[in-house]
Amino acid sequence: MITRSENPCESIFLAYHQTTSQTQEEEAYLKATVQASYEQMEQARTRLLEVLHQLKHKLAYKKRTEIVVERVGRLEEEGQFPQADYAFDNGVLTIGLTRLIESKGKPWVSEVESSRHMLWQEAWRRIDEVARELRQQHPESFRRVEVRCRNGERKEFWAFPKSVRLKRYGRKRSAMVHERADLTDAPRFLVTDALHGERGRMMETWSFRWAAEVFHEFSKQGTGLEAAQVRTEEAVTRHLRLSCLAQSLLQRTPTIASTSEQFAFAKGEQTFGQRCRTIPREVFHSLLAFAQRLFAGGYSWDQVTEVLMPT
Repeated sequence: MITRSENPCESIFLAYHQTTSQTQEEEAYLKATVQASYEQMEQARTRLLEVLHQLKHKLAYKKRTEIVVERVGRLEEEGQFPQADYAFDNGVLTIGLTRLIESKGKPWVSEVESSRHMLWQEAWRRIDEVARELRQQHPESFRRVEVRCRNGERKEFWAFPKSVRLKRYGRKRSAMVHERADLTDAPRFLVTDALHGERGRMMETWSFRWAAEVFHEFSKQGTGLEAAQVRTEEAVTRHLRLSCLAQSLLQRTPTIASTSEQFAFAKGEQTFGQRCRTIPREVFHSLLAFAQRLFAGGYSWDQVTEVLMPT
């Protein structure tokens, strides 16, 4: 029910407040700017636009998990990747997403947080507690598994896979995975709906997810993906595209592996830093070549400076 108010703008505000889940900042702003009465029509109009503006953006807002479910549904409707499995992290893991993928008859693999509870020996326990107990009391439970990664490289893991019951998700197959034989590294906890299957299939599928992690790290640190201060959807989309374009240019930039002692850590491989330095070197080379042509054409120092740095 919507509470009546003599002020039409406040009636809209009350309706908005009751039908949407506002953030504390939005609600505090609207309450702080409310007036007891609006004598002028322009004031009432401005207030109405403020409330409707908030309502428009609130209704258009979608959670990250909701967006992922929509994208997966669209991919399945289009049928572009009929044989592809799904791998994602716990940031988008929801019952809605898993049920959608399972309804399409496809397996999925996800990483789960260490605080996830699993049914272990007739008691609900945190998965990291169970992993710690196994490492201390039964380290032989972690078996060596050789996995073929997405780039063709073969990598060794030590994993303890087991079908268990997870809260809210029911019976799934989980795996506690280490990358070191002595089990001293932080474990990774994976879960899949494939209760039966090859032991290394879960890690193999997850290795394809790692490419997205590399892309995110590269974009954030190298191409300024998080450096934007834009507010509109169009501007965000434009910035994302430019960031991806910058990454493509860096990946395709030809360079020579450095043999200097300063870059001995690279072990003769082409590094991201070398590619970044190659681009400004090429730009600087073009600048010098342009200045050389100006000097050869009879330009004076002042004229060349004016061309390069006009006042």
